[in-house]
Amino acid sequence: MTSTLQPTMTTEAVKRPGRWLALGVLVLAVLLVAVDATVLGLATPYISEDLKPSGTQLLWIGDVYSFVIAGLLVSMGSLGDRIGRKRILLIGATAFGAVSVFNAYATTPEMMIVARALLGVAGATLMPATLALIRNLFHDPRERSLAVGIWGATASAGTAVGPIVGGFLLEHFWWGSVFLINLPVMVVLVLVGIKLLPESRTANPGPWDLASVVLSLVGMIGVVYAIKEVATHGFAWSALAAGLLGAAALYGFVRRQLRLPTPLLDMRLFRNRGFSGAVLADLLTILGLSGLVFFLSQYLQLVQGRRPFEAGLAELPAAIGAVVAGLIAGRVARRFSVRSVVSGGLAAIGLALAALTVLDQSTGYPLLGAALLVVGVGAGFSFTVTADVILSSVPKEQAGSASAVSETAYELGAALGIAALGSIVTGVYRDFTGPAGTPAAAHESLGGAVEAAARMPADSAATMLDAARTSFVDGLALASGVGAAVLLAAAVAAWFLLRGQRLEGGATKHS
Repeated sequence: MTSTLQPTMTTEAVKRPGRWLALGVLVLAVLLVAVDATVLGLATPYISEDLKPSGTQLLWIGDVYSFVIAGLLVSMGSLGDRIGRKRILLIGATAFGAVSVFNAYATTPEMMIVARALLGVAGATLMPATLALIRNLFHDPRERSLAVGIWGATASAGTAVGPIVGGFLLEHFWWGSVFLINLPVMVVLVLVGIKLLPESRTANPGPWDLASVVLSLVGMIGVVYAIKEVATHGFAWSALAAGLLGAAALYGFVRRQLRLPTPLLDMRLFRNRGFSGAVLADLLTILGLSGLVFFLSQYLQLVQGRRPFEAGLAELPAAIGAVVAGLIAGRVARRFSVRSVVSGGLAAIGLALAALTVLDQSTGYPLLGAALLVVGVGAGFSFTVTADVILSSVPKEQAGSASAVSETAYELGAALGIAALGSIVTGVYRDFTGPAGTPAAAHESLGGAVEAAARMPADSAATMLDAARTSFVDGLALASGVGAAVLLAAAVAAWFLLRGQRLEGGATKHS
C-alpha cells in the first residue's frame, strides 16, 4: 500500500499552483547575495584607497561576512524550520537591504568590518530558507533538479551581473554605490514574496536552543579565526587559544545535539554517505576557489590596468559556463552518474586553476577567459548536483537544517580559502623589494602601493609598482597552484564518497 500511495502524493504536490512563480521570488534572494559577494571584490581597490585599511583589515573586510554567516547558518536554518521559512526569508531580506546601506556609508575600516559582520547575520537567513522552500515546493525529483539548477544558475548570473553593474557604478559614482544596488532587489523580493511564497514550517519542532546557537557561533568563529591568524602571522598563543576555544565549543555543540530531543542540527544526517560526500565536496571546492576569486578583480584592475566595468566583463565567462552547466546538470547526472558529474566538474576546475599558475603581468585574455569558462562549467555541474543530493537525502521537514549545512560548508570554505590562500598571496606580496623610500603602506596591499605611488617621484613609483605587481602575481600564481591541488584532491574524494548515488525516484538511492 505504501508504494501505491506515494506516487499519488507526489503527483498532487507537483500540481501545486504558482510554484514556478514562487521560485522566481526565491532566486531573487539568491541574486541579492551573489551580487553582494562579487561587487566587494571589485570595490576592494577603492575601499583600500579611501578607508586605508591595513593588509589584515582588508582580509577581515573580505572574510568576516563568511565567518559570521558560517557560524549562524545552522541556527538560522533551524529557526526557519520552526517559525516559518517564508517569514525568516522576508525578515532576512529586509535586514540585508538595510545593512547594505550601512556598508555603503562606512567611513573607517573598523566600521566596514562591523557592517560586513551584520550583513552576515542577515545573509544567514536567506540561503537555507530558499533551498528549504524549493524542497517543499517541488516534490517531483526531476522538477526539483531543474529548480535547483535554476537556483544555482541565478547565483552564477548574479556573479556576472554584479561585476558588470558594479563596474559601471564604480566608474561613475563612489564605491558605496555598489552596495546600494541591493535595495531595489530587496524591495521587489519582499513585496512580491508576501503574495506568492507559501509558508512552510516543521510540525512540533521543539524549542530553539539558544545554548546551541552560541556554541555554534563561538565554535565556527574561533576555529576560522585561529586558522586565519596562523596563516597570516604564524603561530601565536592568541591564535592557539582561539582555536582551542572554538574546537571545544564545536565539540560541545555536537554533544549537545546528540542529547537534545529536538536538536538544531540532527547529526544523524552525516551517517548518509551521499550527504556527507556532497557537503565535503562543496567545502573543498570553495576553499580552493575563494582565494583566487577574491584577488582576481585586483589582478585585472591593479595589475593589468583594466577599468572596473572592463574587469567585470572579463569575469563573465565563469558565470556563463556555470549558468549553462547548472541548467543541464540534473539531466546529465541521471544519464551518467552523480559521482562522474561531480568528480569531473571538480577535476575540470582543478586543471583550470593549474593553468593559471603561469600568470604574469602581461598574460593575454584568451588564457584567462578560457580558464574562467572551464571553472564556471565545472562549478555549475558540481554545485547543482551536490545541492540536489543534499536536498533529496533528507525528509522535507529537515530541509532547512540540511540546506544550512550545505551553505555552512560553502561559507566555511570561503572563509578558510580567503584566510589560507589569501594569506599566501599577502605573504608573498609583502616580501617585494622596492626602491629606497618605499612607504610601509605599500607593503600592506597592492592598493596601498598604487596609492603610495601617486606621492612618489615618477621613476621610483614605476620601479616600486613593477616590483609590487610582480610579487602580487607570484603570490596569486602560487595560490592558484594550491587551489588546484585542493580541487583535484576533492575530485578524488568525491569519486569514492559519492559511489552509488543516483538522482531518481524522489530520493537519492544507494546501490
